[in-house]
Amino acid sequence: MTQDARSGAVLMQAYADRAALERTLATREATYYSRSRAEQWIKGATSGHTQQVVGVELDCDGDSVLYRVVQTGPACHTGEYSCFHRPLMPAQDTGDHGLDGALERVYATITERLATLPENSYVARLHAGGLDRVLKKISEEAGEVLLAAKNGDRAELATEAADLLFHTLFALAEVGVSPADVADVLRGREGRSGLKGPKEVG
Repeated sequence: MTQDARSGAVLMQAYADRAALERTLATREATYYSRSRAEQWIKGATSGHTQQVVGVELDCDGDSVLYRVVQTGPACHTGEYSCFHRPLMPAQDTGDHGLDGALERVYATITERLATLPENSYVARLHAGGLDRVLKKISEEAGEVLLAAKNGDRAELATEAADLLFHTLFALAEVGVSPADVADVLRGREGRSGLKGPKEVG
C-alpha cells in the first residue's frame, strides 16, 4: 500500500517482492514488481510521476508494507490523484466536527488539485499566479478576520477565519509543509509558557 506522506491519502496498492523492497529501501524510489511482466518497475520511470519514499512500515503479520511517499503528479494511470477515486458508498458523517480532521481533509484536497491541476479549479488558477499571489490572499484574508472580529460579527468571523485557514494551508502545500509538521511544533510547545519572567537583578 502506498500513502501520501503529506496528506495521509491512500494513493495505490501494488505488489513488491523482496528485491523491489530492498531497492526501495536503498534508493528511496518507490519500486514494485509486476507479476504480469515478471519485472521490477520504478514508479514514475516513464510517466515522470515519481514517488520519493520517506518511510516504509511493516505490518504486524510481516506480509505487507506501507510506503509513505511524496508524490509528484497523479499516482493513478488514469490521471487521477489516487487510484481510489470511485466511491461505492457515500462518506458517512463520523461526528468529527473539530478543526483537526477538517484541516487534514482540506489539505488533502489542495494537494490533489495541485497534483492534477484540473480545469476550472480555483486551486489551479491560484497556483498559476505563483506563491506571491497565495501570500497576498493570506494578507487580504487576515485583514478580513480582523475586521469581522472588531465588529463582533460571529458568522462573518467564522467565514473569514475559514478563508484564512484555507489559504494558509494552500501556502503550506506549495512549500511542502504538512499540517502534521505544524502539529509537531504545537505539540512541542504544550505545557510550556510563552511568557518571559522578570530579568534577574544583580
